[in-house]
Amino acid sequence: MGKRIITRRRGRGGPRYQVPTHRFKIKGVAYPLNKDYAEGIGGQVIDIIDDAARTAPVAKVLLEDFRELMLIASEGLRVGQWVQIGPGAKVENGNILSIGNIPEGTSVYNVEIRPGDGGKIVRSSGLSAFIISHDKEAGKTFLRLPSKKTITLSSNSRATVGLVAGGGRTEKPMVHASQNFYKMGARNKLYPRVRGVAMNACNHPHGGGSHGYTGRPASVARNTPPGRKVGHIAPSRTGRRKR
Repeated sequence: MGKRIITRRRGRGGPRYQVPTHRFKIKGVAYPLNKDYAEGIGGQVIDIIDDAARTAPVAKVLLEDFRELMLIASEGLRVGQWVQIGPGAKVENGNILSIGNIPEGTSVYNVEIRPGDGGKIVRSSGLSAFIISHDKEAGKTFLRLPSKKTITLSSNSRATVGLVAGGGRTEKPMVHASQNFYKMGARNKLYPRVRGVAMNACNHPHGGGSHGYTGRPASVARNTPPGRKVGHIAPSRTGRRKR
């Protein structure tokens, strides 16, 4: 009689695989609504917080109307610095304004995909995107992402001038395996993770044999339970591409 494979036995996962939300300090980081500050507003940075849920530090900003706002900190941002939000903001480090009002070649981050969504892309530490050009007639702006991909967004989408703080995070070498173990453990991620092709046939569908390639299954449906999802999950196509 067979037995369940390792990934199937883990299932949906218990506390070991769940994100430790009790360590997270800030629930959400987003821009204020456009309707609240249509004419623009300023604020002062009163604190910079290291949140376990994010790779970048978070700046706490006290606005002119005494509301507190959480923003992703830019490189060089300091406590006591004054930041501006809105159409009248200057193109300076840490200020938030529409990408249509930002000159070409400027570094930006925390960019809105749709105007008013609060910022969705380019939010990890050390990242930044570049304003390539503007199409004023169509109201579009061309943006180059950190992946070198160019996308087109509405010129009314907002972004922060500068680059995300904490850029040296990935430069620290993991000399010992235990360092990576505790790093992954901080977010309850399984480490080390063994490849399926390195397992025995009874432990994984890719295991067994003297080969190191992925065998069956060729594809796995999206609605299968956790543990079965190995190999090509709901692929558009499989196999060798014919020329």
